[in-house]
Amino acid sequence: MQSVTKLRYTHRPARRDDVEAAVELFNACSRHAFGRDHFTVNDIRSEWGTPGFDLASDTRLVFHRDQLVAYVEFWNLTAPYVRPGFWGRVHPEHRAQGVGNSLVEWAEERAAQSLPLAPADAQVTLGQSVWEEDRDAQALLIGREYTVARRFYRMKTVFNGAIPEPAWPGGITVRTFDPGRDLEPVVRAVDDAFHDHWGHVEGPVEQRLPLWRQWITTDAEFDPKLWFLAVEGDEIVGVSLCRRADSEDPNQGWVNTLGVRRPWRRRGIALALLHHSFRELRKRGRSGAGLGVDATSLTGANRVYARAGMSPERTSIALEKVLRPGVDLRRTSL
Repeated sequence: MQSVTKLRYTHRPARRDDVEAAVELFNACSRHAFGRDHFTVNDIRSEWGTPGFDLASDTRLVFHRDQLVAYVEFWNLTAPYVRPGFWGRVHPEHRAQGVGNSLVEWAEERAAQSLPLAPADAQVTLGQSVWEEDRDAQALLIGREYTVARRFYRMKTVFNGAIPEPAWPGGITVRTFDPGRDLEPVVRAVDDAFHDHWGHVEGPVEQRLPLWRQWITTDAEFDPKLWFLAVEGDEIVGVSLCRRADSEDPNQGWVNTLGVRRPWRRRGIALALLHHSFRELRKRGRSGAGLGVDATSLTGANRVYARAGMSPERTSIALEKVLRPGVDLRRTSL
């Protein structure tokens, strides 16, 4: 990050006590993009504690005098290590100074260090997701040979009228999550349900279990009674894993993960899970609910959400750059 220091900026890795300043920077960027805060200290503190994520090697903060003005983080935690990603923000008042370019350079150098982890014949791509409103970030990445890979919607619904009673197919019932016995079966069910998600890469579920365990033990909005499992007998066939509050709107619930395993699709289970989730969130005083979805979902998930009364609120753009050519291990079609 030499170009940063030449412009009177300094940089260092993040420390745990930087979390509040980092969240203020992130929210300054979200307010600039679409007029409201998007991040919470709880969420970022939890994220920084993810097993395998090392603040010293995987983050950089950039300061102008004593003000935190930019941030970048790098992620590549699970095999086969072919889709590393990074995420960064530059304060609106410090753009067009070379800071953003230095963040991307650092991320690419960090990703290059992890290339030996991937299978020798596999393609490796480096990606970042940016808000559609953030034209500066898009221009920067496209100028560095990133291309648009996918678009994702943030969808929402407002609980104004009656929410339909869930219509469960024969043999399907719903229950809530038991932290003592359900974590591994839920992680395996989610992995199976997302095999058909664009960009999915096969990998060992055992590596993901500690990440999920840390998530549910550090997320202040986690409530096991809002994790709904559709089951047939003892088998989990679909899930709707909700949070009490959306980070942008504490009065709105959030459907963090919704998926149905392939053998049980096209039977109305996803819609029933949504209706059940909405009714339970409203019982807890939520005014509505949101979720994120692939805008051109291979399984048609966005169409199911539209039938449930949800509509796109905002778009984010996933951009990527091929770091090493080879066999593409990602799911890109059905």
